[in-house]
Amino acid sequence: MSTLYQPLVTVVVAVYNNVASLQQCLDSVTSQTYRNVELIVIDGGSSDGTIDILKHNSSQLAYWISEPDRGIYHAWNKALAQTHGAWICFIGADDFLWDLHVLAKVVVQLERIPANINAAYSQVNLINDRGDILYSLGRAWKEVKQEFRQLMCIPHPAVMHRRDLFTKNGIFDESFRIAGDYELLLRELAVNDAFFIPGIVFSGMRQGGISSAPANTLLGLREVRAAQLKNGLRWPGVGWLLALARAYFRCVLWSTVGERLARILLDCGRKFRGLPKHWTRT
Repeated sequence: MSTLYQPLVTVVVAVYNNVASLQQCLDSVTSQTYRNVELIVIDGGSSDGTIDILKHNSSQLAYWISEPDRGIYHAWNKALAQTHGAWICFIGADDFLWDLHVLAKVVVQLERIPANINAAYSQVNLINDRGDILYSLGRAWKEVKQEFRQLMCIPHPAVMHRRDLFTKNGIFDESFRIAGDYELLLRELAVNDAFFIPGIVFSGMRQGGISSAPANTLLGLREVRAAQLKNGLRWPGVGWLLALARAYFRCVLWSTVGERLARILLDCGRKFRGLPKHWTRT
């Protein structure tokens, strides 16, 4: 790695009552071989022992606070006010950096990014609660550039945001519950490019967060549409319409045949389309 380019990288973690996986998340950051890192944790007022973990790790945290908040985007906005990094990333308390060298590998690539590009991303491995890898998420920007105007198709726990992105576009819109990360990136990427870093798995992302719950699929798509309209995209696109149709189908299937059989049938459909199993492995 170049000795001339070692930018401060800020890792932001939002947490609420997640004592089970928080320590792994923190360890994955504090054990990085790349040392110019600040770790900021915003807790929403946990009552399950999460605060004890934060106190135990306080010497390795640049900043942490525990108080009630209005949701994840409010927590992230509070964190942004405390950040100093040239590059900022956001991971959930269920997530973790994939290996000890991932920040070192990513920083090498960040050095090569044109100054007018404010978002870079790599891949995440989606895992279940047993730690099994389900599949990887994250495709080259040239493949998803047009799709991104319709759906969130880059994995946010693998996105590095240049500080200029927030200076230029502002902070997260807290009226969103699920698609606030998409809406923020859409402000930038509806007209500008992102930079894809190939060959690097940045983080592990546990399946089971609010945006992956079947009951929230329709809400997420409605918020994606609201984000499009907010950013001047009047037509939702074929990709969004197909995703909406699939979401309604899943909801109907779930209520008609029950969760267990619905999961089996949905994975049969994924197999038919050449996709790996998902529903029966989570």
